Amino acid sequence: MESRVSERSASILQTARQVFEIEGSAVLALGERLNQTFVSAVDAILNCEGRVVVTGVGKSGHIARKIAATLASLGSPSIFLHAVEASHGDFGIVRTEDIVVVVSKSGETREILQLVQILRSRSVKIISITGDPHSHLARYSDIVLEVPVKREADHINLAPTASTTASLAMGDALAIAVAKERGFTEKDFALFHPGGTLGRRLLLKVEQLMHGGEENPVISQEESFETALFTVTDKRLGAVSAVNADGKLTGIITDGDIRRLLGKSPSSTVKNLYALKVKEVMTKNPKFIHRHRLATEALKMMEDHAITVLPVVDETDHPIGMVHIHDLVQAGIGESRRMKQRILED
Repeated sequence: MESRVSERSASILQTARQVFEIEGSAVLALGERLNQTFVSAVDAILNCEGRVVVTGVGKSGHIARKIAATLASLGSPSIFLHAVEASHGDFGIVRTEDIVVVVSKSGETREILQLVQILRSRSVKIISITGDPHSHLARYSDIVLEVPVKREADHINLAPTASTTASLAMGDALAIAVAKERGFTEKDFALFHPGGTLGRRLLLKVEQLMHGGEENPVISQEESFETALFTVTDKRLGAVSAVNADGKLTGIITDGDIRRLLGKSPSSTVKNLYALKVKEVMTKNPKFIHRHRLATEALKMMEDHAITVLPVVDETDHPIGMVHIHDLVQAGIGESRRMKQRILED
């Protein structure tokens, strides 16, 4: 019985490996076929004054939708058009200044050819991604990106597998090449994905997360340590910024500082400790961050120096807020092992 199960497992794994091998070979073969035609397709999209409309039906339609999404996310205005729906009113999406990318393995699908005829009548430029360079679609296209495959990856050589993978890879290559030629950067990507992790990391500023105004714990360095303790407790951020007569940051007192000071002082001298001035017990020249810096920079500073709070200063070094490590975690900036440990210790 165990031998039979083992043979079955081996067979399943072998099938999967064959799929990877067939599809991987299909994609690698595309690189060897690339020529000036691909460059022409990239230039056509770069010079397009409208949008890139990507279309297809069936499995090719799913691939077309993904290509459209990739183009859009990398800075090329793009939209998906279902070839069947196009003949029932959706063709109004296409404008003469647009470019239409048609994805079709055979290049002979009836709905695709109907759409292509309309596109040609309106002088809309057509880029085809097809497995048959001699198909009617290829003949009607301005630019043909060939994606032939030797065989599909399934055991009966019928299901669109290697062919769709190859088409998807060609679409990705096109989108990425265009984005690189445009000088598309991480910051641009973040602007197109403001709700994602990268968007938050690259766009979120410290001043958007800091506790400012009445929530900002600030005290004169001439005040008593007792007053500082009450301020830390009242503001609930685990620290208080100390300032000089000009209102500039000179020091900080944290929860940790308070615990250490009280732990070292016998009960008979606690009253004397409370009477000390802030400037006598504060940590001088503390770490701080300017309000326009990225939240990720605050995160790195906290991790590098094993701290949980940072005073936030303006251009004149006046503390206008405070950011806590919890604020970064809640904003989804990051939650490393070291951050978790600091939060637990805090």
